[in-house]
Amino acid sequence: MIGTIFNTCMILGGSILGSLFKKGMKEKYHEILMQALGLAVVALGLNTVAQHMPHSRYPVLFILSLAVGSVIGSFLDLDSRFDSLVSKHSNGQAVQGISTGILLFCIGTLSILGPVNAALNHDYTYLFTNGMLDGVTSTVLASGYGICIAACAPVLFCWQGSIYLFATLCAASISQSLLTELSIIGGILILASGINILGLKKISIMNLLPSLLIPPIGLLFL
Repeated sequence: MIGTIFNTCMILGGSILGSLFKKGMKEKYHEILMQALGLAVVALGLNTVAQHMPHSRYPVLFILSLAVGSVIGSFLDLDSRFDSLVSKHSNGQAVQGISTGILLFCIGTLSILGPVNAALNHDYTYLFTNGMLDGVTSTVLASGYGICIAACAPVLFCWQGSIYLFATLCAASISQSLLTELSIIGGILILASGINILGLKKISIMNLLPSLLIPPIGLLFL
């Protein structure tokens, strides 16, 4: 749980720091921080794919998973629904600021895969990276909404803690092949997140998230 604790503390620290800025963070500092973190996320995604791809027993499964998952995500219109929720709760009031923060901190590839990787492999890289991203995000949000953004920290702790507990309880039924396939897809999604952060191209991450559900189903028939 050390990764989740770190992630939670980064949100708390970022909220306190952001609330100290009366006029908000200057754009040039926000831009360079996001560029640095975007590059870090791209590197992490590439490294994850490169590490696990050679060990895949089903080299086309990740392609099938991304194709089917993206169709499911697009059919459910997950990306637009997420954007609508963020827009709906972003007019400067405390409750709306908290809602926006919860959506941004909890619904993301690193925030979902991080606790799983920590529980199964004792690898906290994803959670530490996510913590850095959330630290910057909470600072920016708190500079506009105030210290109320700190209320998102316990929500994130419960969210990631629940995923960690579930992954720990189901560890015996999770095969190495499944972990490898999930890691490949997760690495691609993390890479896509980095591309979005850098502003190179808008990739609908939310529409791609159902891709993570395909390998567990696919391996039942292989």
